[in-house]
Amino acid sequence: MTLLTAPRTRRSVQSSDLSRHAKDVFAAAEIEPLEVTRRDGAALVLTTKERSDEDEAVLDIAAQLIAAVTMNEQLPLRERLAIPYPWIGMLSREDQERCAREIVEVARGSFALRQPRRLLLEMQAWRNTAEAIAAGWDASESAALDEPVRVDRP
Repeated sequence: MTLLTAPRTRRSVQSSDLSRHAKDVFAAAEIEPLEVTRRDGAALVLTTKERSDEDEAVLDIAAQLIAAVTMNEQLPLRERLAIPYPWIGMLSREDQERCAREIVEVARGSFALRQPRRLLLEMQAWRNTAEAIAAGWDASESAALDEPVRVDRP
């Protein structure tokens, strides 16, 4: 397999360390993925299920973003993103445009820095906003208090 970029540098342990010091190796793998080298085969990466699931989610988002950015360029990006993510339609037109722009910007930056989890946070934040609007928590409908409420200890 040919890589277009240099692989990420990972902390490495030998497979014998895994059998002799399993507790320590597992604790280290909870902090960051570890490369487990073997004499009789290809190196393996040991990571948590949560991190592996996040990596799969990021790849799913990346695939949807690539499709949205490259398909039917006559449509505005916000409309193209609303196809795989229909919840975007709950946002105001202005927020749809901002959401689309920010998602693409965060995706580019987070991938460039090899920190793709930032994209998951951005997507979840926008989805949470759409869910709040759908539940009736639209900021334009909030009622201001006529008088301030005093509390003993905030």
